[in-house]
Amino acid sequence: MARNKYDIDEALESPFDIKHLKRAMVYVSRYKKRMILSLTLSALAVIIGLLSPVITQYALDVVIPQKNIPMLLVTAGLLLLTIVVNIIFSKIRSVIMTKVGQDIIFDIRTDLFEHLQKLSFEYYDSRPHGKILVRIINYINSVSDTLSNGIITFILEIFNLIFIAVFMFAMNWKMALVIMAGVPFLAGFILLIKNGQRKAWQRVNNKSSNLNAYLHEGLVGAKVTQLFSREDENAEIFGNLSEAYRGAWMKAVTYNNLLWPTVDTIATVVGASIYYVGLAVFGTATVSLGTIVAMSSYASRFWQPILNLANLFNNFVNAVSYLERIFETLDEPIKVDDKEGAEELPPIEGNVRFENVTFAYDESKTVLKDLSFSVKKGENIALVGPTGAGKTTIVNLISRFYDVTGGAVLIDEHNVEDVTLKSLRSQMGIMLQDSVVFSGTIADNIRYGKLDATMEEIVAACKTVRADEFIREFPKGYDTEITEGGSTLSQGQKQLIAFARTLISDPKILVLDEATSSIDAKTEKLLQDGLQRLLEGRTSFIIAHRLSTIRNCDKIMYVSDMGITECGTHDELLAKKGDYYKLYNAREAS
Repeated sequence: MARNKYDIDEALESPFDIKHLKRAMVYVSRYKKRMILSLTLSALAVIIGLLSPVITQYALDVVIPQKNIPMLLVTAGLLLLTIVVNIIFSKIRSVIMTKVGQDIIFDIRTDLFEHLQKLSFEYYDSRPHGKILVRIINYINSVSDTLSNGIITFILEIFNLIFIAVFMFAMNWKMALVIMAGVPFLAGFILLIKNGQRKAWQRVNNKSSNLNAYLHEGLVGAKVTQLFSREDENAEIFGNLSEAYRGAWMKAVTYNNLLWPTVDTIATVVGASIYYVGLAVFGTATVSLGTIVAMSSYASRFWQPILNLANLFNNFVNAVSYLERIFETLDEPIKVDDKEGAEELPPIEGNVRFENVTFAYDESKTVLKDLSFSVKKGENIALVGPTGAGKTTIVNLISRFYDVTGGAVLIDEHNVEDVTLKSLRSQMGIMLQDSVVFSGTIADNIRYGKLDATMEEIVAACKTVRADEFIREFPKGYDTEITEGGSTLSQGQKQLIAFARTLISDPKILVLDEATSSIDAKTEKLLQDGLQRLLEGRTSFIIAHRLSTIRNCDKIMYVSDMGITECGTHDELLAKKGDYYKLYNAREAS
């Protein structure tokens, strides 16, 4: 089977870089007060917990030999108290850090979403949406605990090791050295596997991204899949992607599972060595039973934070691979943005001028070259020509969805690159071929174009575009809930709703890019009648497959060969018998 595009992993082979964690600390530092409180409580819990072996030693070496029952009860009470205090402090710390973790998730996800909304069309055209979604949801969820609890736990376990070492050396320095003899072996092992572990989790991220991207497309295109009976082929592709993810996951988990048995083995050997060294080498004369039991307890406690640190290292390796992807997205350059010193575009009249405009999507594909034309306010302009000639590119440059490669686009003699995007686009109405409706009511979808619109304004807009009639046929009318993607509506109904949404914003410049392609001829005629009233006094650019819809435009521009080859009214262009004449006759014949 041919390779599917989702089988292609994103290249990311940079070495383990601590700078990603340092950068993440910007988010963590916002909650440093709560984290310091959490760390303080945890440190107190650790210190109190380390008193248990000392109390045990005293009970075994002093209280029990003296058969001092009252003091034994006191020591038992103290042991119980250390356990209770430890649990209370740990619970409070857990609550605090859970909230901090969610706050960090909120901050990163908000920054990522806001950045994604500013990225140009080019970014979304070049990658599957599922690969973007996995970064916003899965990756951020995966790093949240590491950036909150993980950091606190890391600091705490370091303190824990220091405190345990101090207690051990204070009790018996010779046996403390025996316990710590296994540390160099573990450190060497971790250094040995860390690079392979990092790359293994990067592969997991890639396979997860591929799987999510294909799943997202499969859900969106479920109807098309059934229409062409592609279920078996799609299931095979999904199975291959799932198998690739499972294989990558198992290899990564294998690295993770190497750590805890290694730590456990070293801890077991050291634990056995304590009794052997304590009894056989040092002798019972110098080491009491209470000391051996207490040191054994400290040994167990000493290796537990090391095991925790080893697991945290796993988490940090995973988190850094996720952070690489997250920050890679945050670092994606915003190619179309407000320039420094950009001014608000004042209320416009609608004059548009292209001045020697050249545009290329990349160095190998020039779409427009030295294009110049002027449109006066209130003129209706039709753009026609072969597919890929640059019709949509022209209207996208007016809206500044892309920046010109050369020349300038001016509205009322204001260069569109010198004004803010919000002030520019808020005075334009853009209706695309692919109509997008959002979850919510029909009224909410129309109000999307003007948040403070009244119901009277909504109804008026719908009547203008001939949407009012079919909306009122629904039991709840304008309060009818629309599911995601508008699956309960026909394509024509979605376009009429999108039309009303565009028109309610009262734009000075209106762009209709194949906006009536999904509307039947009868509805289109009614719609045209309503639009004629609305277009009065507004500059409009219309791209339409049906030439019958553009006959009455003030100018028709034929776009071809990186520019405009013909311009005039319908009758003038037919009289020339040029490109438009051929296009018109070809469409009429079909």
